[in-house]
Amino acid sequence: MSEKTLRVGILMGSDSDWDKINGVAKALDEFNVGYEIHVMSAHRTPDQVLEYASTAKSRGLRVIIAAAGGAAHLAGVVASHTPLPVIGIPVKTDMMGGLDSLLATVQMPGDVPVATVGTGSGGARNAGLLAVQILALSDETLADAYDDFKRKLVDKIAAKDAAFQAKLSS
Repeated sequence: MSEKTLRVGILMGSDSDWDKINGVAKALDEFNVGYEIHVMSAHRTPDQVLEYASTAKSRGLRVIIAAAGGAAHLAGVVASHTPLPVIGIPVKTDMMGGLDSLLATVQMPGDVPVATVGTGSGGARNAGLLAVQILALSDETLADAYDDFKRKLVDKIAAKDAAFQAKLSS
């Protein structure tokens, strides 16, 4: 858990998911956003998931990120028990390379939204960045930091293009 004010909850269906999704925490750290991380299973610890999701808002959380593989029901179960925005990270699996997780996470019934990012490390990072964007809607300092991040992306790509154009010219 980080020392910052908690605003994001990160849940994983298994501790073995951490190596696949730790980019979410790295993205939140870049913006100094506080978070907590727990292992919970929609199927093996349903009462803990219910308790966590239903009390998250009153405990100060503003966004929940739920990562799971295979059946990947964690994000949907969390979303059914909280008014907070939920971001699902479909964890890559050996069985179908993450397609199973992606389909389970993205195919939510109407009235129970889950924002779903892609599988792989890019998806985990994007989950963190999406949480920052959501939080930035009501936090001007965070919004300014995210705007700066976006400007730096433009500069980074422009520098890469300039280097590539120079390489083509030689």
